[in-house]
Amino acid sequence: MKYTALLLAALALPAPLLAQTPTKVKTKFKPGTLAKKDAPPAPAADYAALYATRYITQEHLRRDLGVLASDEYEGRETGTKGQKMAAAYISQQFAADSLVAPVVSNAANPYLQTFNLERSSWLPGGTLTVGGKAYEWLKDFYAFGRSPFQQATAVQPVFVGYGIEQGPYFDYAGRDVKGQDIIVLLGEPHTADGKSVLSPDGSATKWAVDFRAKAALAAQKGARSVFFVDFSGKSDFAKVAARLAPRVMQPTIAAADAAGGRAPSFFVSPALALKLLGTNEATIRSYEAATATARQPVANKLKPVKFSLSAPQQRSEVGTENVLGFLPGTDKQDEVLVVSAHYDHLGIIGGEVYNGADDDGSGTVGMLAIAQAFTKAARAGHGPRRSILFLANTGEEKGLLGSEYYTSHPVFPLANTIADLNIDMIGRSDEAHLNKPDYVYVIGSDKLSSQLHSVLQEANRTHGNIDLDFRFNDPNDPNRFYYRSDHYNFAVHKIPVAFFFNGVHPDYHEASDEIAKIEFEKLEARARLVFYTAWELANREERPVVDSNKQ
Repeated sequence: MKYTALLLAALALPAPLLAQTPTKVKTKFKPGTLAKKDAPPAPAADYAALYATRYITQEHLRRDLGVLASDEYEGRETGTKGQKMAAAYISQQFAADSLVAPVVSNAANPYLQTFNLERSSWLPGGTLTVGGKAYEWLKDFYAFGRSPFQQATAVQPVFVGYGIEQGPYFDYAGRDVKGQDIIVLLGEPHTADGKSVLSPDGSATKWAVDFRAKAALAAQKGARSVFFVDFSGKSDFAKVAARLAPRVMQPTIAAADAAGGRAPSFFVSPALALKLLGTNEATIRSYEAATATARQPVANKLKPVKFSLSAPQQRSEVGTENVLGFLPGTDKQDEVLVVSAHYDHLGIIGGEVYNGADDDGSGTVGMLAIAQAFTKAARAGHGPRRSILFLANTGEEKGLLGSEYYTSHPVFPLANTIADLNIDMIGRSDEAHLNKPDYVYVIGSDKLSSQLHSVLQEANRTHGNIDLDFRFNDPNDPNRFYYRSDHYNFAVHKIPVAFFFNGVHPDYHEASDEIAKIEFEKLEARARLVFYTAWELANREERPVVDSNKQ
């Protein structure tokens, strides 16, 4: 591939552009120094609207997305050349906007907060042997996560039912599974007509939709690994394994000392599952029916059998980077508002580039436009009272790793961080909103601070008034979106958050998530909403008070 002149300039960092950055951008903004061509017309009482409409534009958003979501950036997977190219481009935009480079420890590029992760990839030839029969990798079983079975290992599994902990339904009651390898049923207990027994209205809960909730709970309980089995008959295991094989074999990135908050997850075919449980299908059906009737775990006579497993991985250290751009405030400079978006995506899978134009190219370019609007305002003497940190996170797709690293190694004290406005996928429409007026899902805005929630709603009423959809704010939402983007690592530290999101669509995490499908008019409106909310938070007299602790 041939790289553009802009790309080559970005890759040339730190010289000459960023080599000069520390001395160039550490000078504070001075009112009245805006170039004549940037001077706002007078009178202009609503400066927020002025700078939003002038600098957060479809043209600006399209320009940046045309770079970041191009094939040249190879899907921006964490730790790869494409991700580092994207980090260089974002750094260049921050420098062009004269944002301060706050990472003084990185002499090469002071906009980058670097840290190391571990890359691992499954090696072919893994085997699981039970009852003298060897079962094959990617045919009878596959896995995600960091393998604890680098060499052939004897395993005595423990059956823990559905692996659920919700109200009176508690599969781990009286069990110590620390260091154990557990077998868990996928799905949740349900009535004969398919209704969940865990929800008041019979709708599916988080336990039915996503195995990750169970893997996270297993990790909390200290399990070494979890083996998921599916007896629903709703899918053909062999076809699913074949379809997932390219993703399974794709190298993954995680913290070297953790599994991304989830226990290593193995998936086995129904036939192999019956062997591991030492039982037959009739016994499984009887157990499922009994739990549904009792609406809680019941005793069982299952006696899982010992087996041997070899699932080796190749591992290596890999470096990656968050990108930080800082705009100093005026009279409340010590207080910091964070505007975040993750710029990584899935990379190249099976020879196809996954460009992630919506996920999260859209959020990243929205953040860049918001940064420029604020810096233009500051240079004209209308800068924010509070400081603003623009945080482009790496490693979100690998388990929120970049935001986890920042909140564990903050450049500015978390006690001084007033809120995080996180933008992740704002360039498309989901099926629920096709052919309907503009909207955006907002998640988490009231979970820690009612004031943040009110500020957001008032900013929307004053500017644009698009539909704010809070349905995913429901703590019983089975999608668990509140826990699935970078704002969550700020919420863990009791920092108020608001997550802006357009919902999933058929191109989510597919190679078809391309620029041609981005709805730039909606992307513009949503980015402006984040800007208006940030403007109010950065300039109001008091920071948002933490006055609640909703789940």
